Amino acid sequence: MERARETVMSYEEKGTWVYLVVAIVGSTVYLSLVLPQLLDGTPVEQIDYVPAMLWVIGGAIVASIIGRILVEILSPSESTRGDIRDKEIDRLGERVGSSFVVIGALGALVLAMFDADGFWIANTVYLCFVLSAVVSSITKLVAYRRGVPTW
Repeated sequence: MERARETVMSYEEKGTWVYLVVAIVGSTVYLSLVLPQLLDGTPVEQIDYVPAMLWVIGGAIVASIIGRILVEILSPSESTRGDIRDKEIDRLGERVGSSFVVIGALGALVLAMFDADGFWIANTVYLCFVLSAVVSSITKLVAYRRGVPTW
């Protein structure tokens, strides 16, 4: 019988997991605050989304810092210095994720050109930031398990 390989996560991989969880939880909290108002038929001009978005973004920053500290307390890494593999994986993930930031910027630009309400513009940008974080994190985590593809 073959023994299961022990997988030791690097400091950077642990941080990627924290980032992914915070992005998903933060966006879920934001949706739970804003979506009911939208579904109730409240006009978008009357939805007070700005404080919710700012609190969620600020909370996500704080949660990421605290999460990273807690993960290191519970499961200390041998080193906090990334190696070449960590850098290649980060580069790959950021390249994939940044495409969603560009899509969000283009979407916001088009919405602004059509004089859409600020609600739609801000939420388009926010959605694409969240998608960027999630897709970037998933790409990195897959690369940590399967290796960086050579195209």
